[in-house]
Amino acid sequence: MKIQPLSAAILIALSSSASAQQQHQPDEIIEVRGEQREIVLPSEQAVAGLFGANDQLQDIPRAATVITESLLRDANIDDLHDIAKFAPNSHAAAGFGNPSLPSMRGQLGELFSGGMRRQAGNNGLGIPLSLNAYDSIAVVKGAPPVMLGTTQRVGGFVNLLPKRARTDEDRTELRARLGEWQQYRWQADHNAVIVEGEQAFRASVEVIDEDSFYDYTHLRSDDLTLAYEWTPSASTRWSLNFEYYNVDWTDNAGINRPTQALIDDNLYITGQGQQPNGSFVPGAGAVISPTGQVEIDRSTVLTDPLDTNTAETYLIHSVVEQQLASDWLLVNRSYYQYLEREGINQNSFVEIVDGAHTFEHRVELHYQDHTTVGVNLRYNDVLGYSQFTTEADNPIDLTGTLAQRRIPLTPEQQARLVELRPGVFVSPGAQYDLNNDGVGDFNLSDTTDSTSYQWGIFAQQQWAATEQLRFTVGVRADYYDVEARDPIAPAGQTAKQDSHSDWLTAANVAVQYYWSPDLTFFATAYESDSTSNSMAGGNVLNAAGVIDPQNFATENSLYEVGVKYAPAGARWYADAVWFDQTRSLRNRDGSNSGIASEGIELQWHYRHEQGFWATLAASYIDAYWDNSVASQGTGQIADAFDNSRPDIINGTGVGSPNFTAFAASNQQLQGVPEVQASAVVGWQVAESWSIGGDLNYTKAYPLDFLQTVMIRDQHHLNLHAQYQITPRLQARLDVINVTDQDNWAPVFEGGYFGATLAFPSLPRHAQLSFSYRF
Repeated sequence: MKIQPLSAAILIALSSSASAQQQHQPDEIIEVRGEQREIVLPSEQAVAGLFGANDQLQDIPRAATVITESLLRDANIDDLHDIAKFAPNSHAAAGFGNPSLPSMRGQLGELFSGGMRRQAGNNGLGIPLSLNAYDSIAVVKGAPPVMLGTTQRVGGFVNLLPKRARTDEDRTELRARLGEWQQYRWQADHNAVIVEGEQAFRASVEVIDEDSFYDYTHLRSDDLTLAYEWTPSASTRWSLNFEYYNVDWTDNAGINRPTQALIDDNLYITGQGQQPNGSFVPGAGAVISPTGQVEIDRSTVLTDPLDTNTAETYLIHSVVEQQLASDWLLVNRSYYQYLEREGINQNSFVEIVDGAHTFEHRVELHYQDHTTVGVNLRYNDVLGYSQFTTEADNPIDLTGTLAQRRIPLTPEQQARLVELRPGVFVSPGAQYDLNNDGVGDFNLSDTTDSTSYQWGIFAQQQWAATEQLRFTVGVRADYYDVEARDPIAPAGQTAKQDSHSDWLTAANVAVQYYWSPDLTFFATAYESDSTSNSMAGGNVLNAAGVIDPQNFATENSLYEVGVKYAPAGARWYADAVWFDQTRSLRNRDGSNSGIASEGIELQWHYRHEQGFWATLAASYIDAYWDNSVASQGTGQIADAFDNSRPDIINGTGVGSPNFTAFAASNQQLQGVPEVQASAVVGWQVAESWSIGGDLNYTKAYPLDFLQTVMIRDQHHLNLHAQYQITPRLQARLDVINVTDQDNWAPVFEGGYFGATLAFPSLPRHAQLSFSYRF
């Protein structure tokens, strides 16, 4: 195992600082704080900076939940997939094993950090996420509210709340986790009071060094978070947060050739695909002559030890709050992120972000609890190179050699690309006709050198018509000024470029009726425009060499009706929401398709004074293509095979990949379960012992557009036990997938790989954790 020098030094420094602090304080004045901290339920933590200055869950007229700091730990939340334990309708595709974006209501959502939209993946393909820098998570369905601005993804959003330094106490925590397959994690979190009640500093570092159950798969990362808090007076507060993240990981494409036999019985059809030209190198239109059917080890996934996936990013958050008068609050929020990413895979996929800068500043003026006005500026600059036009997954026989997985580009394929550096070919950022025959001579992906400015102005007003009836109206307008250039035009060609400007708007109306102080009914209507972007939020040129105006003209709508119940003096909360939502999906070729969905969502949170707590969630969704076209890399899995072995599969011989566009329809959206239910519970059974677990269920759903392959009903059960060894030292054992289910998930959002890939879940495994606080 290798620990990066920076992380090692910080771990040593934090441990030394904590030890020195302990040595210089007499034992009699140390307040012992063990791990038996009280669970804070979602309804007991305010939601800050999203719908207003500070709102309780029961007062927000939208479907939302909060995963508090204590729940993050007790439910063993590691990544964005785990929000499904608490948030209904948040089932997600695997995201090539490393989800960078959340999914809600059958589509990708946005990722915010401290109320500011952060850079994330291209259609969910991004970099892994560390939660080391964050204290809690807010999950909201539907497009972001007017305070947050117009975005690309509107299924919902997750807001990560950055860690803040505490001015009331010095505290240090050391954590370690060991898991099967040589998985190790370390974390040190130190809070130091500089001036009690006024200034504090906090440092948190996490080191991950993990191999994997899956072949040729690993995760190595360092995350450093620094936070500073300054409250010079009762009316002024400044919170500053810095995060540095460096990661080396594996894109995990799961298992190809997803037949029903694979999903049901792990049976895999063998045989290398052959292109129409006779080549056995994976390529478009390849046909497989089945040589047999074998039970495949679920660890045998489409990875390669020579794949390269690394990223480095850092973020800075600043929040200044100034109480101008008893009724007036001024908030200044600033955010900056820098990102570099390099992904070069042996299946010819390339995605390189050679520098992405994002800056946003928002000024909010709040009057009492009912009026908010503000302005913001967002700047995004991206230089990136992409190549995904020659991938071919189904022709690869995973039971064969590594060489059979690799796609060396032919001279003809290289001629339709541009060499970025020796041996690395990418698409140009625009189309060119070299021989003047009226046909473009290059493959296009998402290569771009783009700059965008987004100026926004917003206002939100609440007023009480009666003591029981409240109305809320919000409006926003964003002006976009965008330029895009081809950063790597073919030799002898003048690089194409274009500019575009546009206005995007959003408006919402909500009504709340307080039947009693505990019981609230609400209805919300929301209409907005959204953008369509490529990697790191960049903008691309289309085949005509211009920025497509349709990328700034996507309309979305949301209607919700719900009830929320939070009885005073009792530690439980419940809500129920009906929704109707239409939105867009950015397809792999850059086009957009419409998605519509209706459904209901339920959640209930409860804590008993005797140490038992539970949170339950359930949802139903009817998601479908909204009289819109859909596409898949292969029409159906039978297309990948010939019919030489009808005893195994009735192949069509069409070949795979064979990009298939389906006519506009209202077909059920593939990859999304109609029913999802989850439960998370914990119980303090004795002074030193506690136990708990979580259970998730999804109803059967189609993997591909034509519904030729179904993922059956599935459940996933995790259990844990904690023991307080000393007042400061705690041990915990987690057993994941207790019943050892062979569960599956789509690999990618939007269904494009529905007839190409499926992701196998991890088998039953255990993790042992220790934490020490002083």
